[in-house]
Amino acid sequence: MDEVQQGILDRVHSEVRERMSAQGAGHGWDHVERVWRNAKEIAAEVGGEGFIIDLAALLHDLGDAKFYDGVERSGEFAREMLARFDASQAVIDHVAHIVDNISFRKRETAEPLSPEGKVVQDADRLDALGAIGIVRTIEYGASFDQPFYDPSRLAAKTGIGHFHEKLFHLKELMNTVAGRRLAEEREQFMRQFLAQFEKECGE
Repeated sequence: MDEVQQGILDRVHSEVRERMSAQGAGHGWDHVERVWRNAKEIAAEVGGEGFIIDLAALLHDLGDAKFYDGVERSGEFAREMLARFDASQAVIDHVAHIVDNISFRKRETAEPLSPEGKVVQDADRLDALGAIGIVRTIEYGASFDQPFYDPSRLAAKTGIGHFHEKLFHLKELMNTVAGRRLAEEREQFMRQFLAQFEKECGE
């Protein structure tokens, strides 16, 4: 990474951290930082252009639909910020394309991802698994009044239901060998946790 790229990355890092520091429900700065770290770990094995991966990881949730009345604005915000920091049009287009197409909710309509996009998508999905995934599920439920477990409301959305409806399917959706391996480790931990939880609840 050259000096100009490092300068852009440093400015993006600083602004994203400031804008997302107070955001919760498992989608704040702590999540972004973990996704960035996951992306670096995966990229170390599978390759990809580091500057694009770093930027996309940092910007992927900047305008998450959960916090903008159901409208996904991350791509819009990424374009605006990168243009303001004098990134090239090629970099802006590549990063915005990744940000616009990695979310789980868009999986049926998303456009094909570049190798860098596949790395960031795996890194994002990985953060929904393992011990972090359990905590994020509980955090999200608390923020949106969803119980983690409620046998009296079988039709209600619950954290445990989320495990089965989404999280236990993420491993098979991973793009990279590294992503699948890391997802397998984290899913095993979640299944162990769930078995113990159900045992303690008398299930």
